[in-house]
Amino acid sequence: MRSLILLLLASSALLAQDPLRIIAFGAHPDDCDIKFGGTAALFAKMGHAVKFVSLTNGDAGHQSQGGGALAKRRRAEAQEAGRRLGIVYDVLDNHDGELLPTLEVRNQVIRKIREWNADVVLAPRTNDYHPDHRNTGVVLQDTAYMVVVPNVTPDTPPLKKNPVYLYFSDRFQKPQPFKHDIAVIIDETNAKKIDALDAHVSQVYEWLPWVDGRLAEVPAGAAERKAWLAKTRPSAVTPDIRKALEKWYGPAKAAAAQHAESFEIAEYGKQPTEADIRRLFPMIK
Repeated sequence: MRSLILLLLASSALLAQDPLRIIAFGAHPDDCDIKFGGTAALFAKMGHAVKFVSLTNGDAGHQSQGGGALAKRRRAEAQEAGRRLGIVYDVLDNHDGELLPTLEVRNQVIRKIREWNADVVLAPRTNDYHPDHRNTGVVLQDTAYMVVVPNVTPDTPPLKKNPVYLYFSDRFQKPQPFKHDIAVIIDETNAKKIDALDAHVSQVYEWLPWVDGRLAEVPAGAAERKAWLAKTRPSAVTPDIRKALEKWYGPAKAAAAQHAESFEIAEYGKQPTEADIRRLFPMIK
């Protein structure tokens, strides 16, 4: 009996050390959900620790609301989205539309990465239509070495290893197009991703449709508008993504996939081998 107890304790200790720690950064309180929600839900389902961080409070992202009231609303939406995904969601109190890659913001991000003891860090690339998105990418690039330097942001202990840094997918072609280095099939969690996006009511049913001139298309009923959201926010498997899926899952699973998310390996941070990627993305098999 004593041997069995010791074995169980040893197994529990091993499991406690095993979970991966993933942290994703967006400029606004719905950005990570759009680009990483399905994969994040897979990580959470497998028992790994995931955190989303919005670098701004979203206080400018609406056609008829703004300021502190909108920031409070969007923070609550993010918290609900995190609950639905099974992850932690932080929203920093920087103004929407005014984000700059300052030393202060860099230190905020360094602290978040160190406190989370991240294995993987995700962020947008630096070529994007929105200045907040671009500057989020710059800030994250600026942290990729500094997170291990003890004399930088010395109020938070440095990491003992440099994380793998990845970029969210995008459609922009200049100065170079996005590379689908890693692709993840999210068929089993796509509904959960849509459920998380559904929590961002101010964005997916109000602001973004208004910006796109499609506000009149949004249904009134909760079930109807979620179905509309699923149709207008698909995680489509493009030919480029399909090709990446074939590498990681094989032709049969790639051909059957309906929903996927993909990521580019940044030139900053740890440069992972194929074995590293399979360890860091254990859902790929």
